[in-house]
Amino acid sequence: MPDKIISKNRKAGFEYELLERYTAGLILTGSEIKSIRNGGLNFSDAFCLFIKGELYVRGLHITEYSHGGYSNHEPKRDRKLLLNAREIRKIERKITEKGFTVIPVSCFINEKGWAKIEIAIARGKKSYDKRETIKKKDQMRDMERG
Repeated sequence: MPDKIISKNRKAGFEYELLERYTAGLILTGSEIKSIRNGGLNFSDAFCLFIKGELYVRGLHITEYSHGGYSNHEPKRDRKLLLNAREIRKIERKITEKGFTVIPVSCFINEKGWAKIEIAIARGKKSYDKRETIKKKDQMRDMERG
């Protein structure tokens, strides 16, 4: 059974130059995973940060589960990411350099049924880089039309 992609951060490739990618697990509650499987995930303002040496994702919006009842989760709470200690140290060293950040790129369900999130070390693009990206997309679209 291949990985089932739930959601992608489409703005990430446009706003940032993605350098290194990692796959991380998420610590979720029961209603959160049910909501993710229903497609209730939004990356609009999500980013990753370090709190006491651990990596968290902030601003990741997971909609409340429709059948959750009183035990439903908070939609925009901080969620801990699960990575190897070696990977966490490597990411932390990299983002201490000026201009680097960690952003979530996509979320998927792996073959075991676990929710995973793909994160990337990224550097913000300048406005002229964004214009170049738009120009390339337009050229590809024109070539496909034929």
